[in-house]
Amino acid sequence: ERPLLFHRSGLKPQLDSVESVLPYEYTAFDFCQAEGKKRPSENLGQVLFGERIEPSPYRFTFNKKEICKSVCTKTYDTTKPEDKQKLDFLKKSMLLNYQHHWIVDNMPVTWCYDVEDGQRFCNPGFPIGCYITEDGRPKDACVINSEFHEKDTFYIFNHVDIKIYYHVVENEALGARLVAAKLEPKSYKHTHADNPDCSGVPMDISNKASGEVKIAYTYSVTFHEEKTIRWASRWDYILESMPHTHIQWFSIMNSLVIVLFLSGMVAMIMLRTLHKDIARYNQMDSTEDAQEEFGWKLVHGDIFRPPRKGMLLSVFLGSGTQILIMTFVTLFFACLGFLSPANRGALMTCAVVLWVLLGTPAGYVAARFYKSFGGEKWKTNVLLTSFLCPGIVFADFFIMNLILWGEGSSAAIPFGTLVAILALWFCISVPLTFIGAYFGFKKNAIEHPVRTNQIPRQIPEQSFYTKPLPGIIMGGILPFGCIFIQLFFILNSIWSHQMYYMFGFLFLVFIILVITCSEATILLCYFHLCAEDYHWQWRSFLTSGFTAVYFLIYAIHYFFSKLQITGTASTILYFGYTMIMVLIFFLFTGTIGFFACFWFVTKIYSVVKVD
Repeated sequence: ERPLLFHRSGLKPQLDSVESVLPYEYTAFDFCQAEGKKRPSENLGQVLFGERIEPSPYRFTFNKKEICKSVCTKTYDTTKPEDKQKLDFLKKSMLLNYQHHWIVDNMPVTWCYDVEDGQRFCNPGFPIGCYITEDGRPKDACVINSEFHEKDTFYIFNHVDIKIYYHVVENEALGARLVAAKLEPKSYKHTHADNPDCSGVPMDISNKASGEVKIAYTYSVTFHEEKTIRWASRWDYILESMPHTHIQWFSIMNSLVIVLFLSGMVAMIMLRTLHKDIARYNQMDSTEDAQEEFGWKLVHGDIFRPPRKGMLLSVFLGSGTQILIMTFVTLFFACLGFLSPANRGALMTCAVVLWVLLGTPAGYVAARFYKSFGGEKWKTNVLLTSFLCPGIVFADFFIMNLILWGEGSSAAIPFGTLVAILALWFCISVPLTFIGAYFGFKKNAIEHPVRTNQIPRQIPEQSFYTKPLPGIIMGGILPFGCIFIQLFFILNSIWSHQMYYMFGFLFLVFIILVITCSEATILLCYFHLCAEDYHWQWRSFLTSGFTAVYFLIYAIHYFFSKLQITGTASTILYFGYTMIMVLIFFLFTGTIGFFACFWFVTKIYSVVKVD
């Protein structure tokens, strides 16, 4: 027999549901267990996502067909409280449509079924069971079998037909490789649990049943040679579960066209108008006419006046820079294929490690801008950069974790891991931030092209459009318009347990987002300067940072329109985790806007002649 080149197989023990954010350990349910097998170790990303792999009690040998093999039998006596509790937990999980997720050779096992219009839908998980309501309506997976018809009854999928597809390696001595794994869940009421035959009526558990309930778990395995699928493209069968990939090309082209159109407009307005402005200002200097100055040249003596609350702005810029570089590098690696879904937890691990190591640029940027804003309290600045934004995220994360602990969910992070994360933060990130800040403060303050006047100039009465708030609200619309379709897929992958693999698309959208944020901010900044309003620092940060508010509104809309989440704990968790994402997104987009505007202002005031 040829060997099968297995990496590892097992159950991804985390059972999750679209109706609840709380995933549970495989062992929380009273299923068959593999005795005496050790658990594979997880990386940081897997622990943070609550992914723990459990060894499987389902055993099979390559090319050895198994028909209706027994795994174990579970007996529940409803008169005993502990048995009744276990059975009730099973019923509740079937009611909430909890799903098994299995892996064979690191590949998710998919369950494919026909939906309307003759399409096939593949799901990288399959349900524990399903429920027929009191009025005889089948819920969730109960629609797949007409034999499920008893009212107020649960049907448990206690049998699986597993199909394993392999392809023989060219050098036959090497053996065969697994290229796909599919299964079909079935329900049988085995009359002889010791000698099952996998036929007969479905395994029903009436809601009002009392006395003894026996559930026998069985499985069948068949092997099929697949000559067409190569090892390199073995993940493609997962894509069958995503009928929406072609829509994505359309949406990307759509946002690209918007961006190109926008860029063209911005470039044309900027270059033509600015060119005229600069030519006119410099010409006026050469002619002897002491004409009245107007427009953005007027505020040259105030443009680099330090903003109010400069400490906070510099801290935000430091944290934003850290997130910006982290996102760029993570997505770049993901694009090259280092962080594919096959490499479980790699994306999260990479992001956390990068964030910890990028303390130095955060400290440096914060210190540099704080010094140029004329700040003196450098110790406070460093401490705030190290602890303010990470502290808020960690506090939110810790509260969410307490809720998960309280609910007994497998997504709760063990105490040891929390200590490890704190150690990474305090022992690596904080010292690196201090080093960055030391170099930032040692350097001279940023040289500005124009001097700042002693007395601040009065800002004239502004029209509605150039007031701060309308500008900020308008500024966030364009960047959000470019990303919201991708946002839908990302939220789906987080909350609806679909795989996210389109990192090339995501990297492209990331670049589009950076460009749009910069252009929108520069454009609005120019209008405000023309209206002789020189408070651009906070405004540029908030203009593009407002994209995060639209993100929050979209997340709320997504919660009510797309998710069927029930329960207080799940709702709190959804919004708790969303707030972390919104904060990170705010710092990230705000920083892009500020840097774009800073570059723009420095550029235009360095080419105009000032007396």
